[in-house]
Amino acid sequence: MLLMDLNEQADKDFGAARRRAWMRKLGSRLRGKPADGGAQASFWDLQSERRAHNRVRRGVRVVDVDRIVGSVGRSKDFDSGFLPLRASTGARWKRVDVAFHRGADLPPVSLYEIEGDFFVLDGNHRVSVARFHGLRTVEAEVSELLPPRSGSPTPEAVVLEARAA
Repeated sequence: MLLMDLNEQADKDFGAARRRAWMRKLGSRLRGKPADGGAQASFWDLQSERRAHNRVRRGVRVVDVDRIVGSVGRSKDFDSGFLPLRASTGARWKRVDVAFHRGADLPPVSLYEIEGDFFVLDGNHRVSVARFHGLRTVEAEVSELLPPRSGSPTPEAVVLEARAA
């Protein structure tokens, strides 16, 4: 049996991940769905819609990767399944993949949580590699973003009150 060098394995894994992303995108188009049908959920839209601006640190937790639905800043680099969409992500993705194959301890990813949905603040490549290899969970430093409490004035109401005074 011929053993593959870890860098060769990482090249092979990255190529397979990119092909899967391409096939998912093609499948969406063939089903008549928009080209971005596999796009990640928008953190900024959900945060604005839910008015979730109050951040509470929840500490390090184990999070199911299926509950990670998007990225705070790299949503164009990965699809909804966190498969890499761009070749430019390759170098970093492959370094994380090599570390995965070596069994290295990687730092927890950083996630924002809004009503049970998680968004990657830091660690997109780690989440991508974990999902590619079928891991069910990742260790994460979680900060929850909460809407204003019931009965609390909205930021818009505070501004209007200040202008009226």
